[in-house]
Amino acid sequence: MPETKPSETVQNGLAFERPLLEMQEKIDELEQLAQTTHLDLRGEIEALQAQLEKQTKEVYKKLTPWEMVKVARHADRPLTSDYIASFEDFTELHGDRTFRDDPAIVTGLATLRGRRFMLVGHRKGKSVKERLACNFGCAHPEGYRKALAKMKLAEKMGIPIVTFVNTPGAYPGIGAEERGQASAIARNILEMFELKVPIIVLVIGEGGSGGALGIGVGDRVGMLQYSYYSVISPEGCAAILWKSGEKAPEAAEALKLTGPDLLKFGLVDEVIEEPLGGAHRDDKEMTRRVADKICEWIDELQAMPTDQLLEARYQKFRNMGKPPRT
Repeated sequence: MPETKPSETVQNGLAFERPLLEMQEKIDELEQLAQTTHLDLRGEIEALQAQLEKQTKEVYKKLTPWEMVKVARHADRPLTSDYIASFEDFTELHGDRTFRDDPAIVTGLATLRGRRFMLVGHRKGKSVKERLACNFGCAHPEGYRKALAKMKLAEKMGIPIVTFVNTPGAYPGIGAEERGQASAIARNILEMFELKVPIIVLVIGEGGSGGALGIGVGDRVGMLQYSYYSVISPEGCAAILWKSGEKAPEAAEALKLTGPDLLKFGLVDEVIEEPLGGAHRDDKEMTRRVADKICEWIDELQAMPTDQLLEARYQKFRNMGKPPRT
């Protein structure tokens, strides 16, 4: 059974997880009792663990798109900062040289298993204070300008770019619009097509709207099993179509925002399997799987000639929207 965080998961558990969390609490209580007494409870603990594993598989096999959206937003889900912590080295780079440094986008030089690359990712923050400072991962235009400036630096250095997408959308405030939010995102999309180095995009949680697309053009686009990638959030879609946020589950179903549908339509290249019960139940294993995929794709893309790389990137996005793969 994967490593769990009992006190946190019980507090932050989702509605459909409650039976699983209650069973985990019983296992924790028995383990604690076994440690503080001379009782041999291994048989009972192993039986409960097997039952928990079986029930977890059944629950997560039947998740609806709306429930997957909730998993993607789980408070304990690994964030960009958790993946950065698994790198051998990371040097953060700040600012857009025009207005300010946007904390909702983190950029920097990273090393993973000897491979050097430029990391660009949405930053949500863990504590309430950090989340407010980062606007819950909703970047301002200066965040996207910072991202583009650092990606161009990567091009000059001849190193790959890896982006971590995790945002409900770009910041929608008046100030962001006054400073050219739409223009900044559009310029990023345009110029990422022309960068002469490999680009890897990973949707690790929420992939919402233009906020995601602003760092979402890549030679390889992957997403985690319980993340989502969509033109709009389910709540936003429900508010527009039905004038009610209560229709968010129906919107999530209609948007086809989960991995299997996106893979079928060619919008992503691969869906990376998460540990049993979601990435939040075993963040170490999830960071290892993501690291494996980053290294695999970097090695694959760096072997391609530059002109072939750019043409394949163009054709990849040009062919999106064609009839789904069978």
